[in-house]
Amino acid sequence: MKAMDIMNRQVYKVKENDTVRSVIEKFIDHSISGLPIVNDRNEIVGYISDGDIMRFIGKKSDRVVGNFYYIAVVRDPELMEDKVQQILDLNVLVIAKRKVITANWDEDIDLVAATLGKKQIKKLPIVRNGVLVGIISRGDVIRHVFRSVTND
Repeated sequence: MKAMDIMNRQVYKVKENDTVRSVIEKFIDHSISGLPIVNDRNEIVGYISDGDIMRFIGKKSDRVVGNFYYIAVVRDPELMEDKVQQILDLNVLVIAKRKVITANWDEDIDLVAATLGKKQIKKLPIVRNGVLVGIISRGDVIRHVFRSVTND
């Protein structure tokens, strides 16, 4: 069995010039937690997950007060709201991962499963000749394995 046999061909994605706002809208509209980022040739240039956004929101802020330089965690709700508003208008590539782990469309499912497990990722974009053609989640692999073992 190959990746192409179980991959989801309908891949939700964003373009490299989109904003974080458009990412969050797709997360909400499609009940997903991660998206590949593609260029105009549909080649993967990044990947953004809800975890990337959470890390950015929770990131410490550098501040200078008087002669003191310190790093502070944003705990003030108004400051947090401002920070979230600023994030929404950022280009998606500012917080996305640029080194994206992918699998080839003709890769064996056991290798796909090994990659998902070893790299501790939830979804694996599938490419053919460098172009995004599908995506496989851990759940897709588990469903496939369960069905093949139980003949359902």
